[in-house]
Amino acid sequence: MRFEGKRALVTGAAGGIGAVLAAMLRAEGAVVAVTDRQTDGIEAEAHFDGDLCDGAFCDALPGQVAEALGGIDLLCNNAGVITRGPITEVTDADYALTMAVNVAAPFRLCRAAIPIMAGQGGGAIVNTASCWGLRPGPNHPLYVMSKAAVASLTQCLGRDHAHQGIRVNAVCPNEVNTPMLRSGFAARGFDPDKAMADLHASVPIGHVADPEEIADVILFLASDAARYMTGALLEVHGGKPVV
Repeated sequence: MRFEGKRALVTGAAGGIGAVLAAMLRAEGAVVAVTDRQTDGIEAEAHFDGDLCDGAFCDALPGQVAEALGGIDLLCNNAGVITRGPITEVTDADYALTMAVNVAAPFRLCRAAIPIMAGQGGGAIVNTASCWGLRPGPNHPLYVMSKAAVASLTQCLGRDHAHQGIRVNAVCPNEVNTPMLRSGFAARGFDPDKAMADLHASVPIGHVADPEEIADVILFLASDAARYMTGALLEVHGGKPVV
């Protein structure tokens, strides 16, 4: 029960990692607020359906969570989108969506949550960046630059707010076996099952990460076991380099 009495906010809670993360936090004693466009069916103590592209929604959310739960100890900026294609093919709308969800939302949520955490004597923030934000792969310029921004934000905030008892770290996965990954294959005309089999074979550890394997690392970073870690970018890729 590492999170007994802790109050947590999980973004992207309707997604593959987010739903697992919320359930695992609750199983270890946390009271959890979840947010996504629609959170029906997700067990949590508080639900905040909304659009992370809406700056006002993001600005208000940590305060609303603190009011509902009595405070906020953990913020998991898990929501994200993957925009594919070379820069000559992506649109202004692609850019706006990617930056809004992957960069502006974590920025706004951190900005609003940090004063609340500081007033309580501390807290932990775990952002979801990506290996691709550290070593860019081909034909994903919007995704790569957005995750690089998250990684840099994490390092900066981890340093700046350590004196307030607030730790800020990031998990940096490679591919994760989620519906978003499978739907991406289908959208590009690939057979999802065949594409997933090929992807599993490309990972030295033997398989693409399951959501639980990423959530486990997020929980570690949020827990007291990582109490001396801040500003860290923890890669979780099964030995597979970005190529």
